[in-house]
Amino acid sequence: MPIIQIQILEGRSSKAIRELISEITEATVKALDVQPEQVRIIVQPVPKQYWGVGGGTKEEAERDRV
Repeated sequence: MPIIQIQILEGRSSKAIRELISEITEATVKALDVQPEQVRIIVQPVPKQYWGVGGGTKEEAERDRV
């Protein structure tokens, strides 16, 4: 049973996350020749203050861009 963990920045819509889960499930079924019911996907939204980019946080990077 494949278990796939995905970390993404917070702020994506529930619809976008559902689509991500669906498409990754389809790709996993095709690549590994398993049934969709065997695929487990964990999506972990990460707050921007905990996402590092270039030595700082994503939150700082976005603030500094303005």
